[in-house]
Amino acid sequence: MRVLVAGASGVIGSRLVPLLTAVGHDVVALARSPRRTAALEAAGADVTVADALDRDPLLAAVRQAAPDAVVNLLTAIPSDVNPRRLAKDFALTNRLRTEGTRNLMEAARVAGVRRIVAQGLAYGYQPGAGLANEDAPLWHSATPRQFAPVLAALISLEEQTVTVGGTVLRFGHLYGPGSAYAADGAFTAQVRAGKVPLVGGGNAVFSFTHADDAASAIVAALDRVAVGVLNVVDDEPASLHTWLPEFAARIGAPAPKDAPAALARLAVGGWGVAFMNRLRGADNARARLALNWRPGYTSWRDGLPTADAVDTQAGASGARRAA
Repeated sequence: MRVLVAGASGVIGSRLVPLLTAVGHDVVALARSPRRTAALEAAGADVTVADALDRDPLLAAVRQAAPDAVVNLLTAIPSDVNPRRLAKDFALTNRLRTEGTRNLMEAARVAGVRRIVAQGLAYGYQPGAGLANEDAPLWHSATPRQFAPVLAALISLEEQTVTVGGTVLRFGHLYGPGSAYAADGAFTAQVRAGKVPLVGGGNAVFSFTHADDAASAIVAALDRVAVGVLNVVDDEPASLHTWLPEFAARIGAPAPKDAPAALARLAVGGWGVAFMNRLRGADNARARLALNWRPGYTSWRDGLPTADAVDTQAGASGARRAA
């Protein structure tokens, strides 16, 4: 197929474009700025420059690209998100997921696109016991104020995508190259500096998704008709109090300290406390069946960086600064 990837230069897109070309698809990468076109072209994609929030140029770009399928990875998430100002940090991403998706869906319809796959989120479920499958309700009761507009934008994206017969892949906590959990990522740096405590016991359950597994799931979704939402996460959900101390140890960081939720709320706000203490993990059984997909990184233990990787990255960054 000829596949247009919107958001091709992001964490998932940078892994997806070469995979799509490797399996024989023609790829058109939609970029907001011409500054990032070289890397996309080197990965084997044709590049068209258009802003998803600018309707008419976007329609013209998609019509000219004439894709058979569209992959919607539109985000603009800062590298270091402050939980106290999550709504502000996600304001542009929220617009991309609502207005940008609306424009992209219109462009896809005009161009006669027959397959649409979009990036969703697998940790927006209402807190509760056990792992959430796709039938579980999204967060609707006592939703943290900073997370509410983010979730509303995600719901809009899902509704727009499913209405036209598309597939939404709800990814978990995204890790791998270019992510906050990478060797040079913002979260890894905070853990290395001993700045990530176990808030209120660290009872949040994390379902991780490696960027390579997100990319392979998108390729699988392009090959199969699976209308609706699917959790694309690894096989080993883990509570924060399980994985964070182990992650800290493997990168040579101090063990995370305990922090009472009431005290932590002053520093990280209601969403920060919920993120560390209330998130519900997700079940991937439906995606495995519907897409015939399996995660290559079955556990976060397989893909989170080690001390050697962090030290190597720090050395490379230092050399670049010195140069």
